Parts: sequence; structure tokens; C-alpha cells
Amino acid sequence: MTKHPSRWKLFLGLGLVVILGLWGWRTWQGPVVIGYRVETTPLVQQVVATGRVVANSRAQVGSEITAVVTERRVREGDSVKRGDVLLVLRADALKARVEEARAALDLLRTAQRPQAQATLARTESQLAQAKRELDRRKKLLDTRAVPKEDVEQAENAVAIALAAARQARIDAQALAPDGVQESILQERLRAAEADLDKTTVRAQFDGTVLTRNVEPGDLVQPGKTLLEISTDANAELLIPIDERNLGVLKVGQPAVVIADAYPERPFPAYISSIAPAIDPERGTVDVRLLATPEPDFLRQDLTITVTITTGERDTAIVVPNDALFRLANGATAVWRYEHGKLISTEVKTGLRGQSLTEVTEGLSAEDLIARAGAAFEPDQRVRLNVVPMPDSASTRPASTAGETPMKFN
Repeated sequence: MTKHPSRWKLFLGLGLVVILGLWGWRTWQGPVVIGYRVETTPLVQQVVATGRVVANSRAQVGSEITAVVTERRVREGDSVKRGDVLLVLRADALKARVEEARAALDLLRTAQRPQAQATLARTESQLAQAKRELDRRKKLLDTRAVPKEDVEQAENAVAIALAAARQARIDAQALAPDGVQESILQERLRAAEADLDKTTVRAQFDGTVLTRNVEPGDLVQPGKTLLEISTDANAELLIPIDERNLGVLKVGQPAVVIADAYPERPFPAYISSIAPAIDPERGTVDVRLLATPEPDFLRQDLTITVTITTGERDTAIVVPNDALFRLANGATAVWRYEHGKLISTEVKTGLRGQSLTEVTEGLSAEDLIARAGAAFEPDQRVRLNVVPMPDSASTRPASTAGETPMKFN
């Protein structure tokens, strides 16, 4: 009868030891944190916005340089063809730059290059002569026909001639056809000619001048709308997009358009122009699209929703946005989970959506990462609770109403 209480005490003690051991093991392992398994998936980054149909496509014409207008060759209502001159800007200084660049290139080809080649030939001849003289004096020194100082003088002459020949060879190579100097001067000439070409503002398509905000004598600058020209197209799509998305938008990007009145009839389009100026009150930039082909149901001011594809990857490594954080040096990083510890890992990112971001360097598929946000320390031990990636397909807003979120499909 007296053995049973002792046995129970033994079992109780062993249980406490086990519980304390498990508690200590859990404590050593660290806290439980949410994490993800890095995946690979096809990505399509899109900007979604609403807008309307306008009767004609309008292009806002501006200047790419700061200059004074010398000629205005069109006015409201004038029909223009692609390539027609609309405005002429003062080009005196730019013409002088072109002539200066051409003269420098001609000087290199007709004078500097032949002179460098002649100098190279002369210095190489002088080097050969100095070497022959050194050999001659060394032989005379063997017979004691000349003093040792004569040989030293000949050696110094060889060293001087060798340095001159080397420098002449470097100069000749720099001035050679397609050499460094010619490439620099050609690039300078191309840049000057490109700037000179910008002094003639031409029509980029057939159309009609709608408005003009410029007269001869005006000083124009980049970003200012000087003329508005409508194309001969029947309809155009006008979409005001948040200026924060301007960096991912480019002319030519494809889009899918859905009219609110005909949701069952989506049609393709592409970006035809991006306004050079931002609306300061709304913080938006006007983006215009053309339908290809144009559906027959489009009407003036018809409300539309546009999904623009701004980036696409057949296969990409992705992580949730809440797994990314910034290092002190400004680089992007994640907490990679390895052997029970968190390791701060710098990554490079690509396409970015509302819930997922592409990682181009720093991670591999199947890597484990922790959700950022907590105050982790490098090599901190944690227990990772791996949860599924966010559903990127669900990030599309119920009503865009002029907003322009980016999302992944």
C-alpha cells in the first residue's frame, strides 16, 4: 500500500520534467511567425482605370526643346498631313553646334589623324635609330674604343625614343578610324543634329488642327501644349490615370476595354499617346487609346473600364508584398528562413502588384520567408507557420472610379 504514493510521485516528477523540457525546447525554438513558401508563376501586371469615349483622337503637340517660335504655319481648322511642318523654332545656336561638330570631325580625319600617323612613323624610326646606335656603342665599348658614358647616353636616348613611340602609338590608336576620338565626335554630331531636327515641329499623322496656344515670338518649353490636332479616326478612348503609375505606362501597351453599357462585349485597344503634362488638381495624366478594330457600338462619352497590361512574365518568382522591407541602405530585403533562423537577404524586385511582387535576384523557388513587420533580429530563432500566398486574382477593385490600381493575374 505504501508503494503506490511513491509511484505516483515518480510519475508526477517525470511529467513535470517532460513539460519543462518541452517548454524549454519551444522557448529555444523561438516565437511562431507567419511565413510563405516562395513560388513561381506566370505574371501579368495591369493598371485598371475608368474613362470615356471621345469623338476624335486628339494629340497635344509640344516642343522638345526651349526655343523661340519663328514661324507658325497652321491655325484652327487647317487640315494637315503626316510630316507637314507645324512650327519652326529659332535654330541659330543649334546650327552653329552642328557646324562645329562637323568641323571637329573633319579636322580629325583630314589633319589630326594623318599627323598622328606621321608622328608614329617618325618616332618609331627614331627608336630604331637609337637602338642601332646603342648596339654600335656597346660593341665599341667592348674594344674600349669609346668610354662607358657614351653607352649610357645611348641607353638614355633609347628610353626617350621608346617613350615617345609609345605615346605616339596611343595617340594614333585614339585617332584611328572608329577609334575613341572619332566615336566621341560622331556622337556629338548626332546629338547636335537631333537637337537641330527638333526645331521643326511636324505633324505625326493626318488630321485637323483644333486649338493653338502659340504665336511667333513666343518662348516655348518642353511640357507645354502648343497645338491640339484631331486624327481622322472615328473614336478615341480617354482615360485619366493616377500620376503614380506614369512610370509603368508606355505608348503601344495593349489593353482590354469593357463598356459599361455592353459588359459582354470586351474589345482590344492600345495606348496611342500619353499627355506631356499632369493635371495638378486631380494628380492624373490623360492617356489615350485606340480600339483595334473599333466596335460599332461606341458612342460619345460612353463610360468604359480599361485594363492595361504594363508588364508580363511567362514564369517569375513571386513573394507577398508584406514579406518585403527596406534595409538601412535603402535596398529591398526579405527575412529568409533557414535551419530554424531568420536571415536578412537582399533582393532585387521587378513587377509589383497590390499583393505580390516579382523577385529577380536573391531568392529561389521553394525558399521559405517570414512576413515582415515584426522587429526581427538577424539569426533570430523562430517557428515558421507557412500559409498560402495571397490570391492576386482577387485584388481587382469592385469600382475603379478613376483609380488606377496595379494588379497581377
